[in-house]
Amino acid sequence: MDGLTDPAIFLGLVAFISLSGALMPGPIFATTVAKGYQDRNAGLKITAGHAVIEIPLIVAIFLGLETVLQDQTVLATIGLVGGAFLLYMGISMVRVRIEDGQVQGSRLRPLTAGVVLTAANPYFLLWWATVGASLIGLAAGYGLLMLPLFAAVHLACDLGWLQFVSMSVNRSRRFFTGRRYRVLFTACGLFLVVFALYFIASSFQSFL
Repeated sequence: MDGLTDPAIFLGLVAFISLSGALMPGPIFATTVAKGYQDRNAGLKITAGHAVIEIPLIVAIFLGLETVLQDQTVLATIGLVGGAFLLYMGISMVRVRIEDGQVQGSRLRPLTAGVVLTAANPYFLLWWATVGASLIGLAAGYGLLMLPLFAAVHLACDLGWLQFVSMSVNRSRRFFTGRRYRVLFTACGLFLVVFALYFIASSFQSFL
């Protein structure tokens, strides 16, 4: 922690790393785009669901759980289950339709989607078991008060980006009509399917 004696510099580093991760396209981003069509606050709700998993995970890693999350069998199992769920979500999104301005066939609420997509992503867990664990170790060096500050900054970055995405999509509703909305939802659905197949294939390779 030689170069990070200033807590403000450390939190700035946390914000930079967190934003770099949040801006990477993934299942949560694709789902935020799709859910944002109907709900301008989908980003807020998905982040809340994300936090339901992430906050206890931060505490667990602080207490030493990262070794469990680095186990290949654990990650492969999560990848298979998560991949199957993402496949279901992706196919459902491709088949979604809009009637009278309302999305039909999309049953998973944003909050629930945030919980499930977070728990079902083995690479999210691996990130926390490696990069995240290192940041938590640095945070602990400043004292226990830094841990909630660290979590708050990290989640604020997720919230800011996802809420921006959902509000932007919602404000563009008039543009996404007819064929355009089909292209939007199909693209998001196929994006999830690609991630699902990648998770499943990677998990099978781990078991071989």
